[in-house]
Amino acid sequence: MSGGTPRGGGLVRLRHSQGYASGGEDLEDDASSRPPSQAFTIPRTRTWVDILENILWIGSAMLFIYYGDGNSNLVFLLCLDNRIRSIPLYIGILGVSLNVSYFLYSSMIAWGFKKYSEKWEVSSTAALPYITMLGLLSFCLFCFALWPIWSFLTLPLVFTLFMACMVVVPYLVFGTFKTQPELLRTD
Repeated sequence: MSGGTPRGGGLVRLRHSQGYASGGEDLEDDASSRPPSQAFTIPRTRTWVDILENILWIGSAMLFIYYGDGNSNLVFLLCLDNRIRSIPLYIGILGVSLNVSYFLYSSMIAWGFKKYSEKWEVSSTAALPYITMLGLLSFCLFCFALWPIWSFLTLPLVFTLFMACMVVVPYLVFGTFKTQPELLRTD
């Protein structure tokens, strides 16, 4: 027996003091005897299919950027070609930069908190529908601005460039995540 107090025909375990330590038989119901859970999950290993998909997106985007319209590359076309509608292009670039700045701001807020459960409670999730609509509007503006050059191929071009950015961004680590040291709890 683990030393309880007799009450109503059985022994009842009392946990009044902070110094209570069990003998190990009640580990499943004692929250203070469990080690704290990790604040992050270990990323799964990438399969060869994932790696092949990433290479495909990045390679396709590099081909679009390098070959452009067949005569000059995409960077030259965006800067100097008169066929591109410049005002929708600039508004689309402004929308993408607002999206990127919002995500950087919210990730910096999330890095500042100590507890994992508090990270997304504080950052505003109410703005996410507006950010999504701004991203869709930017996609449509890019398609409208680049339509005179590639016509119906503008849609896969812009989508491929978007997917290549989504594949490359996780590899751009601006800071390292630090794990919390395992502390002994006395609650």
